[in-house]
Amino acid sequence: MLSPTRLITSLPSNSRHLALLLGLLLVGLALISDLLSHAPQLTPPLLAAALVSALLSRWGVPRLRQLKLGQVIREEGPQAHLSKAGTPTMGGLLVVPVGVIIGALVAPSDPRLPAVAAITLAYLAIGAIDDWRSLTKHHNTGLTPRGKLLLQALSAVVFLAWAALGQHMGSDIALPLGWVLPLGLLIWPLGLFVVLAESNATNLTDGLDGLAAGCGAIVFSGLGLQLMLRGHEGDPALAGFCAAMAGCWLGFLLFNRHPARVFMGDTGSLAMGAALAAVALLSNSLWPLLLMGGVFLAESLSVITQVWVFKATKGPDGVGRRVLRMAPLHHHFELGGASEQQVVVGFWAVSLILVVLGLVLLP
Repeated sequence: MLSPTRLITSLPSNSRHLALLLGLLLVGLALISDLLSHAPQLTPPLLAAALVSALLSRWGVPRLRQLKLGQVIREEGPQAHLSKAGTPTMGGLLVVPVGVIIGALVAPSDPRLPAVAAITLAYLAIGAIDDWRSLTKHHNTGLTPRGKLLLQALSAVVFLAWAALGQHMGSDIALPLGWVLPLGLLIWPLGLFVVLAESNATNLTDGLDGLAAGCGAIVFSGLGLQLMLRGHEGDPALAGFCAAMAGCWLGFLLFNRHPARVFMGDTGSLAMGAALAAVALLSNSLWPLLLMGGVFLAESLSVITQVWVFKATKGPDGVGRRVLRMAPLHHHFELGGASEQQVVVGFWAVSLILVVLGLVLLP
């Protein structure tokens, strides 16, 4: 039986063909959903956002390079990544607004869409500040961890306060097989945790060319599909928003695939996680997000586990044991012999499988 590392090393790694194949697959799924629902709810925003994002990225990447917004690579990471130093970053500035604007136009009268757009753009701004400080300090750290978390928490609290005042969030969590988990007032601290955890999980996943963008496009597509398929009428407004966000990352992927010509930076990765969390909270889709976003969860847990075990087993010499070769999880497979793009494709494949499982186990 093949180990996960050996299985990943056997995967193809032609980044251009695989990115196009992923795009065609997600467009095909959107078309099937639109045919089944007899409404063009997913395909138009997905295609529109993908096209506009691709065009803006084509125009914007050279401008980012002219502004000398080159990524600073952390020295403790894989040595093969040092050659990426200087690649333009903050690419999220080019594409996230595209997904937000097109997504909000899907149903202009729905009050939830401006709120989801607002928290997405708030996290975009936090990421941009973090990236900018990192670039100006010429070091792979921008905001302090405490300052960054505080800004994230404040933005999330404002979003949750709006949801409470407008009664846009229920207190129950829908689970498979018709089960319901009643939380009452606990839904609010859980909501805060979900926004913080998801945004930081997507941030940790953004470590290889095309990894976060591809997985993000897949998970947004999965959430959009389950929102259209569940119940009698689904939730077309938030489903359309998800399709637009999936499209913006597909357009970006054309320039972020290996070898990447631009990185999304914290600017993009934090916004991605905030949008996913906001949609899940307002549509009672926490279970689908947990399952479909399993790659993001695994990346986050890999870092938590690595740090905890290292500290718990630290000896007098200050050295502890490591569960993984390197965290986050994608670096573990990379240092195990898989090429960067093989790891990316493997994680895309896992995300697709988890989306299918999430659709089968609709709440």
